[in-house]
Amino acid sequence: MKKVVVGLSGGVDSSTAAALLHNQGYEVIGLTLWLMKGKGQCCSEGMVDAAKICEQLGVPHHVVDIREVFQTYIVDYLVTGYSAGITPLPCSQCNKAVKFGPMLNYAKENLDCDKIATGHYARINWNADTGRYELLRAFDRNKDQTYFLYDLAQDILSSVVFPLGELQKSDTRRIAAEQDLETADKPESQDLCLVESNGSMRAFLDKYLAPKEGEIVDVDGKILGKHDGIHHYTIGQRKGLGIAAAEPLYVISIDAVNNRVVVGDRTKATKPECTVNRVNWVAIAAPESPIRAEVQVRYRTKPVPVTIIPLTNSRVRIVFDEPQFSITPGQAAVWYDGEKVLGGGIIEQFT
Repeated sequence: MKKVVVGLSGGVDSSTAAALLHNQGYEVIGLTLWLMKGKGQCCSEGMVDAAKICEQLGVPHHVVDIREVFQTYIVDYLVTGYSAGITPLPCSQCNKAVKFGPMLNYAKENLDCDKIATGHYARINWNADTGRYELLRAFDRNKDQTYFLYDLAQDILSSVVFPLGELQKSDTRRIAAEQDLETADKPESQDLCLVESNGSMRAFLDKYLAPKEGEIVDVDGKILGKHDGIHHYTIGQRKGLGIAAAEPLYVISIDAVNNRVVVGDRTKATKPECTVNRVNWVAIAAPESPIRAEVQVRYRTKPVPVTIIPLTNSRVRIVFDEPQFSITPGQAAVWYDGEKVLGGGIIEQFT
């Protein structure tokens, strides 16, 4: 019997993934990561629901306390980033450093198992021609989570199973109901657990960063208003600026050194290119010459055609065919060839 450790958050997706593998004859072991204190889908009530699913399936359930890891790689990472005027993307960082890596290590070292599974909507394919594991978009494009998984290395991809990759979300709900799973009717969780547990990103950040009044200025340096902390702003933001103007204004840059938020019209928040660092190449090895691809610069944005120019193995310049709005340092840029993830990294700066 094949053995697999299934990461269980207590939601319907991971619960259904565990049930599907159990029904396929796998020896399933449930594993829940304790990420933070207090309320949150992946923590307090999530652990209870995960335990119920394991009891229902008749499989063991392990809880691993990695709150210190989560504090370092996610909480501290976010606070440091926002205080420096960038908008970090925690989910890809969490998947790599907090979830998949620790899960696989625990499975190997404590459970004599070299396979892990999650409820993510994505697919994996082995390409014998390239000798690489490929990360492919899910069949359900509305739920596809490859944007958050681009940073998984080959050793992780070789050990992961995504049972929901070829399902629609409606199929997942239907299967959960047919299996009479405890979580079948559980509401969707928010994409970011810290928002879920704190009520908003602003509330979370205000726990760690004190108010610091500064100026809101236009591109010429004219003072238009005041702000109470640069961490409350992100590139492309329009609402909540607290200033009146004859035309819509957007945040176009954040000057952490001078504690200023710079605003302008939409054209000034539109950029022709950007640089990306901390690049992870997935389907291909790092190229030596420019390649064509489609890039997503936010989770819910459409992929757009670009030329990717390698600078080093871990840094590239992305030139958009058409200038793009709201290119945000700290967010991920993930490039695709059709449904295949070629690579991705963190937006460093725009030009």
